[in-house]
Amino acid sequence: MVDSLISRRDLEFLLYEWLDVEALTKRPRFQAHGRDSFDAVLDLSRELATELFAPHNKTADANEPRLEDGRVRLLPEVAVAVHAFAEAGLVGASMGEDVGGQQLPRVVAGACMALFQAANAGTTSYPFLAIANANLLLAHGSPEQIERFVRPMVEGRFSGTMCLSEPQAGSSLAGVATRATEAADGSYRLFGNKMWISGGDHELTENIVHLVLARIPGGPAGVRGLSLFIVPKYLVEADGTRGERNDVVVAGLNHKMGYRGTVNTVLNFGEGAHRPGGAPGAVGYLVGQPHRGLGYMFHMMNEMRVGVGLGAAALGYTAYLKSVDYARTRAQGRRAGRSDETQVPIIQHADVRRMLLAQKSYVEGALALNLYCGRLIDEEQTTADAESRERARLLLEVLTPIAKSWPSQWCLRANSLAIQVHGGYGYTREYDVEQHYRDNRLNAIHEGTHGIQGIDLLGRKVVMEDGAAFRALRTVLTESVLASARCGGELAGFGAQLQSALDRLVTVTDQVWADGDLEATLANSSTYLEVVGHIVIAWIWLEQGLAASDQVGDFYDGKRQAGRYFFRYELPRVWAQLDLLAARDRTTLDMADAWF
Repeated sequence: MVDSLISRRDLEFLLYEWLDVEALTKRPRFQAHGRDSFDAVLDLSRELATELFAPHNKTADANEPRLEDGRVRLLPEVAVAVHAFAEAGLVGASMGEDVGGQQLPRVVAGACMALFQAANAGTTSYPFLAIANANLLLAHGSPEQIERFVRPMVEGRFSGTMCLSEPQAGSSLAGVATRATEAADGSYRLFGNKMWISGGDHELTENIVHLVLARIPGGPAGVRGLSLFIVPKYLVEADGTRGERNDVVVAGLNHKMGYRGTVNTVLNFGEGAHRPGGAPGAVGYLVGQPHRGLGYMFHMMNEMRVGVGLGAAALGYTAYLKSVDYARTRAQGRRAGRSDETQVPIIQHADVRRMLLAQKSYVEGALALNLYCGRLIDEEQTTADAESRERARLLLEVLTPIAKSWPSQWCLRANSLAIQVHGGYGYTREYDVEQHYRDNRLNAIHEGTHGIQGIDLLGRKVVMEDGAAFRALRTVLTESVLASARCGGELAGFGAQLQSALDRLVTVTDQVWADGDLEATLANSSTYLEVVGHIVIAWIWLEQGLAASDQVGDFYDGKRQAGRYFFRYELPRVWAQLDLLAARDRTTLDMADAWF
């Protein structure tokens, strides 16, 4: 059977040969686990993804959620898949046993999630959102909130959303206008509208836990005045049973070019369609302290940013595997200079191999980066060494915008190449790669555009704590360079190439911050994001090369060839971009409105 989701052999290499996930089982949190349990959950995830998620991927794409008489209707196959995911204990895969979780390492749970994202991104969105929602509440919710809302999500009875954007505000959260007023019983009543809410309404679960950003009257202006509230679709009684309907209503559905199986909603809060207890407003419960909501929400947003990057890698990866299979079986044309031979599989043509090799370098590099981020979360949360914990925290801070945006850009490029490998068939709905491209195109905007991530990286992360996160990244890359020098040969040359690019990046980073003109500094932040992303992925390929250095066989030869491709074809791109950054080019900044 053709492996068409994500290569199991690659997952084993990344988890066990590179990231040494087995070493985590020596820590108290993971001591009940071993490779056997990790492999078992990977096997189960592949089975569920293959048998229950992948079969309705195209059907859900062609039959979008619909709103009928105020109720959202989904394909019945979606509910079957989501319930099976929950029954397998995968919602709580990385959560603690104290809330009903499996207490697996985050990196292993990420590898499992990637299989589902590759199989069916639309259906996977429902548990994906619930997991991130529950993790936020585990970090910042009260014990009562965890008991009332998190446990049912872990059991699969409740699902979750995040409600940030509003029609008038978009990505600018300073413009959030939803308001919350305190009630006599200590709860709050919310009034407002939210836009682009994935999973915002359905009947897959008994209840939906909305996490909503809103303003308490009298708070500071801008993002400093935002508070975070739990607003359930149905109220939950003290004994955990479902109560009356809350005043949260679907005003309409958004229809996107991809992720069509994920219902995307406009939600109205407190408009009077339902009045719990007869009072106006949607009942909400404050999470943590007032006016600190955005900080709490970043817990979910950052987790989802890495998750979006993982999903982008997964969608690129499955399309890559399908294009390899197609190229091996599609006979067309003859090789150059061999007009007397019969038609050959197109994989024998050099340009097709170029497209396949480019895809391999993008998707395997992106998957590795996002699993590395999962390993950093495990390191930060479970290592006993304070210095290692701090290093993991800093690395995760600086890598998060890259882990989100680089796969969203370059694995989409892989999707485009997969279509091209299929030729004319690739542009038709009969083949999967057309849908994979449309689905992946959304990841460039999910959880913040490239522009937002670029500003975050250059404007915040590289200068945070007096440059501590950027220094941590430089240190870990330099350590790999030194390891490659000890290894010698081709890897030493790649290490030297990486060090040269890193040194120039350090110099250019100082230059773009030199004169204090923030607008000029950030004008080319998206270019900066792409440069750092390419340097980081080159480092990821150097790391994979080091892990494979003493190994033989087709799998390892393929790893080495993909690494060669990235260093020879991709890393050189950054030099022209670094020159542009160093010049503090103002072409885009100085473009007048009237000139367009």
